[in-house]
Parts: sequence; structure tokens; C-alpha cells
Amino acid sequence: MLKILNISVIFLFIVSCAGEVIKRNHQGRMPRTSPRKFFTGVKKKVVLLEFHNESPYGGLDLGITATEEIRNELNRTGEFIIDPLGSKIFGNSKEIYAGAGTKLVQLARKAKMAGLNFVVFGRIKEARVREKSDEIGVIRQIKSYTESVVEIRIFDVNANKEVLNHTLRGYADDQSFRFFAQDRESKLTYRRELLRYAVKIAARRAIPAILSLSQKMDWTGRVAKILDSKIYINAGRNSGINIGDILKVITEGNEIYDPETGALLGISKGDVKGSIEVIDFFGPDGAIAVLHSGGSVSEGDFVQLY
Repeated sequence: MLKILNISVIFLFIVSCAGEVIKRNHQGRMPRTSPRKFFTGVKKKVVLLEFHNESPYGGLDLGITATEEIRNELNRTGEFIIDPLGSKIFGNSKEIYAGAGTKLVQLARKAKMAGLNFVVFGRIKEARVREKSDEIGVIRQIKSYTESVVEIRIFDVNANKEVLNHTLRGYADDQSFRFFAQDRESKLTYRRELLRYAVKIAARRAIPAILSLSQKMDWTGRVAKILDSKIYINAGRNSGINIGDILKVITEGNEIYDPETGALLGISKGDVKGSIEVIDFFGPDGAIAVLHSGGSVSEGDFVQLY
């Protein structure tokens, strides 16, 4: 009888090992079941400002958590270059909210000259953990419910206006058995991890909207320098520019204001001056081009793909 039981146990073990085993990584994510789609377009340069936490819980840590989650997910797509110096132009999300967004409008041209395409910023409006536990017993069952509300906003540098304002919610629930006399530090750590997880969930939900919006935006680069017949562009191999690419050269557009309110409506598209052809690269992310058609090209002119 014992021999039969042992054989049964071994058989069940083999069957269980033969099945598909799905493991989570250390961040709690499921592994990808298909290879990542290879992005072949030109990468847009993005400014990601540190998020502001307005909730009474989590402090600066939650703002950093939301920012880094979006950074990681945007990098995962392979469609963006997150400019590490962009925050020096705009500061952080808290400063943007304090000025009601006027800082973005005022500095849009400077950002455009730096080759930036859009700015991602936002805030954590709510973050809380609710717990319910058994009333008696040395070991108590505690159920935790976590909710976060994260606001994601995007400012289009080329159009000089805000183009996205999404409010997203992240939910997480967990349950565990804890000793009633558990120390206070362990409880705080547990709650902090739940809050982080809920914020990450909300932040991740913004990625499809960012991708969809980005695909509708024109990539814009700039003529940084002209030496003899060579035209130096502030985007190259790292941005996805290829040798042989034809870029149209355009002038800077005009600011359009509402005659009644005086509010800035956006930037008109510039005039096409001609086209240039990429012939080589320089530095980590620069390209060298020559005149392909049209009139003269000037330093500071903008370029776009045909």
C-alpha cells in the first residue's frame, strides 16, 4: 500500500512539473508571453517631471514611485527618449501646478529648441489603505483594500498647449494573517508597499493613452549647426534617424491668440523651405545632412520626416 502511495505521489509531481509554470518577477509583474514589438520609427524626446503627491499618505516616496513606474513603462516601449535634462527647464510637477501651467507655455519655445516633443507631468490626488480585521484571537486575519487616484497630463511642446488630462485609479487588495502584537514598523512597511503597488497600477494604465497620443504628434528636430555644405541635426542614430532619410525643413510657426479672450490657442505650422538628406552621424545622437531640394537652410530651422 505504501509503495502504491509513493508511486502516486511521484506521478502527480511529474504531471505538475510538466504543466506550464507562471512565475512573477520581483516587481510582481507577469512575464511577457510574446516578444516585444520592435519599434522602427523616430523616437520622440520626452520630459518626465517628478509627480506631486497631494494625498496625506506616502509623502515624496509615492510621487517618486509614480514617476519611476511611468519612466520604466515608457522605456519598455522603445518609442521614446526621456531627456534627463528636461526637468532643468520645467522643474517638477508641483511647480507646474502652482503656476497653473503658465510655466509650460512660457518655456515651450526653449524646450522646442532643445528638441523636446512633449512633457509628462501629474499628481497623486488620493492614496489610502483601509483595513478590516477579526475582533478576537491572538492571530487575526486582516484584509487590506488599497486605492489610488493619479492624474496624468501631457503638454505638447510643438503645439504649445496641453493635449491630455487623464485621471486614473489603481486598486489592490490583499489579506494576511498577522499576530496581534505585531510591531508598528512592520505594519507601516506593509501599508507603504500596498500604497506603492496601487499607485503603480494607476500609473501603468496611462501608457496606452500616451502611446496613442504620441502617434498623432509630429516628430520635430532642429538644425543645430551649418558648416560649409553640411547641416548638423540634433537627432541621430539613438533617435531612430537613418542614413538616406529625407527631412523637410520648416520655419517656426506663429502663435495664434483668441482675439476675444487673448488666450493662446496654439502654434501654426511653419512653412516648408526645402528638404535635406541624412548622409552620416556624429556624436551619440546627431546626424549630418546635405541639401536635397529647395532654398537655403538656416540654423534654428526645424525638421520633420516626410
